[in-house]
Amino acid sequence: MPRRKIHQQIHPRVLSAGDLPKPNNFFYRFLSSQRFLAIIGLVFLILILFPLARTYTQKRLVEKEIEGVKKDISDFESTNQELKDMITYLESDQSLEEQARLNLNLKKPGEKVIVIEPETAASTSEEINKTTISESNFVKWWRYFFD
Repeated sequence: MPRRKIHQQIHPRVLSAGDLPKPNNFFYRFLSSQRFLAIIGLVFLILILFPLARTYTQKRLVEKEIEGVKKDISDFESTNQELKDMITYLESDQSLEEQARLNLNLKKPGEKVIVIEPETAASTSEEINKTTISESNFVKWWRYFFD
């Protein structure tokens, strides 16, 4: 006896919102629409982005200020090192001897000191008066550029 195939249709159970009755009022349609969800998402995104942007700009300002302070610190450290070097030089015997020679006109035994005195202002003004009276402007300019 040949067997007969029994074909049964299998109907899966589907639980979906399509089977449930939907309220037909304005608020339900508005709250369940994709536009409303997109607007809510956009507002939420904006509410998050503004504080993030403000925090980022404040962070950049603080980083710039820190870089400036670090540069100032390095400048002060180099100046401090230069001043320390100058202090050690000024405390040395060589510096004391140099200052004594310049300010107190001291000399070592056996040295000869030569003093060169500047010309007096009166002799210079007399020479100026002589040249202004006897020379023309052309000669003065010639001497100025070529002598």
